[in-house]
Amino acid sequence: MRGEYDVVVVGAGPGGSTAARFAAQGGLRVLLLEKRQEIGSPVRCAEGVGLQQLEEFVDIDPKWVSAWINGGRIFSPDGTPVVVEQPGAGVVLERKIFDRHLAELAAEAGAEVLVKAYVFDVIKEEGFVRGVRFSHLGRTYEVRSKIVIAADGVESQVGRWAGLDTSLRVEEIDVCAQYLMANVDIEPGFCDFYLGRELAPRGYAWVFPKGDRLANVGVGIGGAVSGGDGRLAIDYLNRFVQERFPRGSILSLVVGAVPVDGTLPKIVSNGLMIVGDAAHQNDPLTGGGIINAMIAGRIAGEVAVEAVKADDFSEGFLKRYRERWDKEVGGTFKHLRRIREGVLRMSDETLDRCAHALSKIPPDELTPFQIFKTVLLNDPRLLWDLRHLVRLGWFG
Repeated sequence: MRGEYDVVVVGAGPGGSTAARFAAQGGLRVLLLEKRQEIGSPVRCAEGVGLQQLEEFVDIDPKWVSAWINGGRIFSPDGTPVVVEQPGAGVVLERKIFDRHLAELAAEAGAEVLVKAYVFDVIKEEGFVRGVRFSHLGRTYEVRSKIVIAADGVESQVGRWAGLDTSLRVEEIDVCAQYLMANVDIEPGFCDFYLGRELAPRGYAWVFPKGDRLANVGVGIGGAVSGGDGRLAIDYLNRFVQERFPRGSILSLVVGAVPVDGTLPKIVSNGLMIVGDAAHQNDPLTGGGIINAMIAGRIAGEVAVEAVKADDFSEGFLKRYRERWDKEVGGTFKHLRRIREGVLRMSDETLDRCAHALSKIPPDELTPFQIFKTVLLNDPRLLWDLRHLVRLGWFG
């Protein structure tokens, strides 16, 4: 391990490993630090991603694909299913293997990878972040760098140590609980979503297939309502499981918080860029973050290469990362947030009425755009946001 690098990346999730990979491919000296002893563990998401977007970053390897997804089903509060058939739409990952694969790609590109490396501070000099301090196997190290990329998750501390506000208010998060369950009756090839204020207030439940009678089963609720009536996300999950999978067996449990407020106002400073969950780059509508983190990681890695070539690590130079992120993805977030709030305002009766109308359309003819259009007709104020999303190419 050197004492100085061009880039130090903190966190070996999809965003951090992708940033390290693209920076290393650009010829930079890169150190990737992961605080856990095993990359990819514990899993903290439902693991579903779109296939087309994923293929922009990696060649698909069956060893980290748990299930192939050919569509989705949305169940309204009264149980009416809205079925969308999209052959080859996506995959459900085996994140422990997938995340490790992304770190391997970074290593193959030339990045050095170190696990059980707990970063506890950044080095700041003359208003610039100049590296990090971390502990590893009982020893303390100080590594200097031209740029630090913080990909340390929703609990991010690196940005805060650098002087940025990375805090989250309860109304800006979804609180989630998920079981990996065996012996469950599921529809292979479909990701299921369940809506309803009593089922999951300000959120939804999901069932993502992971194999033969194996699935991720979870519930996410709004942070502001969590515990308000004495019930937490795990309580809603237990009730959901008891009603739908009473004979299922629980193999594992994960809990966590997902930012749904949109990208942080500030994700760069002198010598620093923040990516992924740490930058609140999750989709405000669904909470999904894997692909967004990889997109942000790629942009950050490419900007790091440009900054080293220009010998300019100022906020003024690094802000091109934010500009490219907003142009490629982040520009849709304000519209998605408003659409989310519009859907959350709807009563269960309104959602049922929309589902009844949509269920009459053949599954192979129904599109996500038709779903949005039908739902938003019940709140005309949101049609402006729908038009913006179409203009921005959100519907392909």
